[in-house]
Amino acid sequence: MDIIEAKNLWKNYKIPHEKRNTLFETLYGLLDSKMGYESFTALKDINFTVKKGEWLGVIGHNGSGKSTLLKVIANTIRPTKGKITVNGRITSFLELGIGFQPDLTAKENIKIYGAIMGLSDDEIEDRIDGILEFGGLNRFKDSKIKNFSSGMIVRLAFSTAIQIEPEILLLDEVLAVGDLDFQKKSFEVFDRYREMDKTVVYVSHDLGTVQRFCDKVLLLNHGEQIGIGNPEEMISLYQSIA
Repeated sequence: MDIIEAKNLWKNYKIPHEKRNTLFETLYGLLDSKMGYESFTALKDINFTVKKGEWLGVIGHNGSGKSTLLKVIANTIRPTKGKITVNGRITSFLELGIGFQPDLTAKENIKIYGAIMGLSDDEIEDRIDGILEFGGLNRFKDSKIKNFSSGMIVRLAFSTAIQIEPEILLLDEVLAVGDLDFQKKSFEVFDRYREMDKTVVYVSHDLGTVQRFCDKVLLLNHGEQIGIGNPEEMISLYQSIA
């Protein structure tokens, strides 16, 4: 069964031109819409499927459209053209850190997210210590996260996501924010997720990790789908266009 299916996905953005300095430039820009914006295509005709239990790796240079694709899958943004179908409950690593409340503590944010995901109070309490331990944040459980570094917020987000055990997990460069101990624990979770047939879309510049965990890889370049196939072939192709 296809858990995720992308058909002819396009995503265009309108980028405003530089600020106009004169009244004439402003009025002329209002009359001529072409002067006001230019179009930028972030995704161009993307097609793929992900089956239950599969790991899809997404690789490419910065600006290739990887994070935009995750946002489309997560329904954070809508495609300009095409269709994305998702069969299952998604936890988007992109959204978790953004959704945290800065004036609340780490523990309070975990409770809110658990409630949103449908866990009972007892289920949340059973997971809190494990979440904080995994992220190396035990000492900061009663600290407001507005005082956290960006890396601490990302670790808290990832630790929360994996303890909730979603059906579909979207990950964007999660290992870049942790030390070796955090990476080791993350690999253990990845191994467990593969055994549990969890579906994962994994964006990373760490090609070794992509090859180790992913069943197939989607290669993007300037928003275009260069290829999709087994990790070794796609990584080799990526390195050839580097």
